[in-house]
Amino acid sequence: MLYGTPTARRRDAQRNRAAILEAAGEVLSEDEQVALMPEIARRAGVGQATLYRHFPDRQALTTAVLGYQLELLEARVAAHSGHPGGFRALLREVLHSQIELRGLVKLVRRFDLGLQERYRRRVIAAFAAPLRHAKEHGHVRADLVPEDLSLLFTMVQSVAEATDDVRAARAAADRSVALVLDGVFLPE
Repeated sequence: MLYGTPTARRRDAQRNRAAILEAAGEVLSEDEQVALMPEIARRAGVGQATLYRHFPDRQALTTAVLGYQLELLEARVAAHSGHPGGFRALLREVLHSQIELRGLVKLVRRFDLGLQERYRRRVIAAFAAPLRHAKEHGHVRADLVPEDLSLLFTMVQSVAEATDDVRAARAAADRSVALVLDGVFLPE
């Protein structure tokens, strides 16, 4: 074995893992139900053995996809830091991505309550500073606290899951996002 060979395999493994997470995000955002693991492996361009080597079961994959989505969320929030006026656009973007990933949210609800709570706290923590800045600059209601965001996410998710008709659910959820944002933000 040559020095550096494991590194090459490691990069290949990292690429495979990233492709699997991207494919899983796509599958979980689609309208129709699909055979989850085989479809993800196909879209990622890997064999099922590779998929299961990285993620031994659906919960492990769901946990990884959720972690990946949370990293994307934290990056979005960080990109908006220093722009308190952009908090509305940020929150709208996140609420819409929640609608798109309603399949993932349904799977996460099967997790034990302690794990769900850890993820919820991570999301709320990501929004704490931008919310504080938006309040300081008079963009949002003065009585809004980070925990209220959890309530907003739950309300929008409930609307998104109210029907099996995906188009109707998305339309209703889009409307609920508009109503929620109007209730949170102060008039210009």
